Amino acid sequence: MKVLIVITSLGVGGAERLVTSLADRYAAIGHEVILVRFHGEPELRPGDPRVRLENLDMRRNPVGVLVAMRRFRRLILEFRPDVVNSHLVHANILTRLLRLVTPIPRLVSSAHNTNEEGRFRMLAYRLTDRLVDISTNVSEEAVQAFQNQRALMPGRMLAIHNGIDTEDFVFDRTARDRIRAELSVSDCTPLIISVGRLWEAKDYPNLLNAVSGLARRSVKFRLAIVGDGPLRSELTALAHSLGLAHQVDFLGARHDIPALMSACDVFVLSSAWEGFGLVVAEAMACERVVVATDSGGVREVVGEAGYLVKPRDSEALSGAIGQALRLSDVERKLMGEAARARVVEKFSLAATADRYLAVFRGETPQMAEGSR
Repeated sequence: MKVLIVITSLGVGGAERLVTSLADRYAAIGHEVILVRFHGEPELRPGDPRVRLENLDMRRNPVGVLVAMRRFRRLILEFRPDVVNSHLVHANILTRLLRLVTPIPRLVSSAHNTNEEGRFRMLAYRLTDRLVDISTNVSEEAVQAFQNQRALMPGRMLAIHNGIDTEDFVFDRTARDRIRAELSVSDCTPLIISVGRLWEAKDYPNLLNAVSGLARRSVKFRLAIVGDGPLRSELTALAHSLGLAHQVDFLGARHDIPALMSACDVFVLSSAWEGFGLVVAEAMACERVVVATDSGGVREVVGEAGYLVKPRDSEALSGAIGQALRLSDVERKLMGEAARARVVEKFSLAATADRYLAVFRGETPQMAEGSR
């Protein structure tokens, strides 16, 4: 099968990590793959050299958009894919519009969240829905959210959970020691890690206020926040104002996420909204104790193998983190093992790739039992 995948950009994010991993997986099992981005240098890229990487170099003005779409049309006509799979809102809408003037045998649009940040975007989904064969989203809750917002008709979107390579995401004692030495965190100091872009959806003020509560109760900890984004200066200022300057490290964008996961004792997701929560599955695969907000499809990921609290409730989040930190070594080990077993069974990259390929062939994929 000739598969053309298109995404807005290849920054460091859950959707981008999934897309590059899927491209590698498709190529490894014999499919011909092109991965197209609309703009920007790739911070993530496929590891398989058989995946062809293309940049449309779109400029953010009307002429730049038209030039890029002309390049995109030419690429499709030359490659003649069996299926085009677009990811994220801009790529989804623009690829649908391109289908008005370009033959695409099968078009699959993939969203990655419950919230596309505005009525205009959901209206754009609704008005272009007839141009796509089928859409996917990363959880049952995300699918329902799109239907509730009338972005599409019922039955026009399928849930396909994100998947991770459980051979890459595995606990590594050597990496744990190296990262903790880098951060100057001793073995007797619990390390909390959160990973994600520094923007509104991840609700890092919720996390900072939660750990501030721990500090007031004299709980010993260090917090490392991994990621970058438009709110970095505001969050740094908030950490200082809460008296957390010496307990919170902003590490910026990193490409050694499995090692960072291994280094922590507790992983926290503080999001106000999510689609799936890929990073939660990554932490679970590394046998970490997870504390997360019950946002989007996160409940479908965590199941009984972690702690869930209401979004935007820093007091509840603080209590759950404190509870996780009080676990004995044996309790922490057992919870971590259960978390990894759940991810291996239900959220492997191979299973996710198989479900996408079934959709590409026009079939309805089967979800793992108990993962809803």
